[in-house]
Amino acid sequence: MTCHLSQTDWRDVVYNTVRSTSGGVVDAARFLAERRGRSIHPETLRARLRGIDGEFVNLEMLELLTEWMQERTGSKPLDWLKALSHRFGMVSMELPPAPEGGWACEVSAIKQKLLQLNVEGGSLTALGMKVTDDLSISPREAEEMSAQIMAEVELLLRLRRNICRAAGLES
Repeated sequence: MTCHLSQTDWRDVVYNTVRSTSGGVVDAARFLAERRGRSIHPETLRARLRGIDGEFVNLEMLELLTEWMQERTGSKPLDWLKALSHRFGMVSMELPPAPEGGWACEVSAIKQKLLQLNVEGGSLTALGMKVTDDLSISPREAEEMSAQIMAEVELLLRLRRNICRAAGLES
């Protein structure tokens, strides 16, 4: 029997990601048993991940499964969290880590990012003007603009991190 699994429902996303991670549900169950000190059969974990017959996976298990997936390659361990956020009209995204110990001069990093934002904003404006010339936006054009927008959002969040570090509000 084949069941439909959504790419936007957080439960389906976490289930698919666990399945596609090296070792799949069997290794995930083994990892959970080792970390929690309580055994869980792979089929029980599968039922919990899929929400079958009222089964559910709790936040502690989701955290541990995310950690397990992050240790492995080839999976997108935080996609379930992005799907959950989207369900409630929120956005979550991964930021690249700051350099170990921060920048040698956080203020210089801030200035650099401010200049880069100016360039990126100009790129978005140019792209937006080109895309809307024909008074319509194709799916490909929407994806291109969305990618540029998200690149700028990431840069803004990295700038915020630099500002907080420079002010001593965040390590």
